[in-house]
Amino acid sequence: MRRNQPKGISRVQAGAILVVLVVLGTYFGFSKAIPFKQHWEIQAQFDNATNLRQGSFVRIGGVNVGKVVKIEHLRAGDRGAVATLRIDEVGRPIHKDATLKIRPNIFLEGNTFVDLRPGSPSAPTLDDGDTIPASQTSLAVQIDQIFTALQADTRRDLQLLLQELGDGLQGAGAQGFNRSIDYWEDAFRGSAVVSDAQRGLRPHDLSEYISRAGTVAGALDRDPEALKNFITDFNTTAAAFAAEQANLERTIAELPRTLRAAQPALRALNDSFPPLRRLVVDFRPAVRSSGPALDASTPFIRQARGLVSQRELKGLVADLRPLVPDLARLNANLPPLYEKVRSASSCQNEVVLPWSNSTLPDPTFPATGKVYQESVAGLPGLAGESRSGDANGQWARVLAANGTQVYALSGTDTQFGKRFGVTNFPILGVNPPPAKERPPSRYDVPCETQEPPDLRTIPDPAPQQVSSGKFSPLQSALNQANQFEGLADALKREGKPGQAKRWYARARSLRTRNGLLGKQWDIRRGKLTIVPVAGRRTAGGAPAIAPYMKRGGNDRLGRQAFRADAKLPSVKGTVSAG
Repeated sequence: MRRNQPKGISRVQAGAILVVLVVLGTYFGFSKAIPFKQHWEIQAQFDNATNLRQGSFVRIGGVNVGKVVKIEHLRAGDRGAVATLRIDEVGRPIHKDATLKIRPNIFLEGNTFVDLRPGSPSAPTLDDGDTIPASQTSLAVQIDQIFTALQADTRRDLQLLLQELGDGLQGAGAQGFNRSIDYWEDAFRGSAVVSDAQRGLRPHDLSEYISRAGTVAGALDRDPEALKNFITDFNTTAAAFAAEQANLERTIAELPRTLRAAQPALRALNDSFPPLRRLVVDFRPAVRSSGPALDASTPFIRQARGLVSQRELKGLVADLRPLVPDLARLNANLPPLYEKVRSASSCQNEVVLPWSNSTLPDPTFPATGKVYQESVAGLPGLAGESRSGDANGQWARVLAANGTQVYALSGTDTQFGKRFGVTNFPILGVNPPPAKERPPSRYDVPCETQEPPDLRTIPDPAPQQVSSGKFSPLQSALNQANQFEGLADALKREGKPGQAKRWYARARSLRTRNGLLGKQWDIRRGKLTIVPVAGRRTAGGAPAIAPYMKRGGNDRLGRQAFRADAKLPSVKGTVSAG
């Protein structure tokens, strides 16, 4: 043996190679497919797949492009089936409008194959696993099916039809048929238009119509007796037409002229269909709701019928007939009045109401409400003060008081010369100032076009001060404490107890700091004097009963006077808390 001579394969390696070759041969022999390769498959639904077998070929134009790999029932108890088709690369692409037909093989091949038409290139393509519906699949017609369709009864009826057709075309019938050829062009043109319209407006309208027609045919097939009665009745109808052949012939002779006269009307009617169709669609909800509306209006109509009877409105109309001329004249005279009313209403809405809803701007005395609220705030006080009177008229009570600030007032009194005014505190200014001139009245300009009054003002300076007397510090403190307490009493009467409590506290604090608790003003020897008063005190630290009442010695009358004074209407204003 030579040292470098190559060794042959071992028996183990040879056995392993043999096993692999046997496995591959067995797999290719049964599956006829390459392993570990993704196959492209689609499914097809058939109404009847009895003659189709697993392994049957799928052909396009007679060329094998795949095979049937699985057949399953479509639904339990139904003869329909779903076949899974494995398509090779040479058979792709397949479009969604593809059609399938189960056809028989030639005599030597036996069984059947699936004839596939891949569809139009403009249609979308099918993906792996998509399904072709049963409406796009069919079965080839077999010879036995033709013989089964032509049973004895069918053949006898066909013979009778041909015999009657021959009788109808004999003599005048054939001549009439020949004369009708001249009208075929128009008839076939209209038939072409009808056939084109039968294709529908959207894709698959015609196929869906055929599918629905198949459903109707199936329904007719389920009731043979009714179908026989229909044919029998149609025979009776045809016999009636045959009995009136002469009249029918004259009618058909007049039909062309009738059609020529009716064509413009039919054309106009055809043009009116689109808007009529839209009207019907829009009117449909109203028609649906009209039934309940009519049911609900029936009681009203019944009552209205009684209302217009002789005993009701008909008799009233007869009584009112003399008033109609006067009402007509009144109606003719009302427009000028309503124009004035309209102008007044517009003035109220555009000028008066905006002004009454505004707020008076015054930084010194801020408004607590709008104009329409504050303009009537003084009426209750005036009504309370003017409730007394006699034959000379009503009177109001006035409380006189003295002060330390003297001002010269405008104007001159005829008896006493120049007039003066006295106040407790200095006058800061006059607001609102007197109008320098009255605004002009324009009767030629509508009120509704005017601007609302401007409530903003510029205060005038105070009147000329003649003299300025001063309280002592103690008298000023007592005067200010009384003002604080008066303000607190007014707030309490207005329903503001929280604010009143704060002003009571300020009045009491001021009295405490100056030793004025229980003290009040009194007139002693013609002078204004501060005197202590024994007894109950108010919340602000003042005597509950005035000193002059104490001097009278009648506490009951003093308490009544105090209560009466507490009920007096409040006067709004400001005080200095300095």
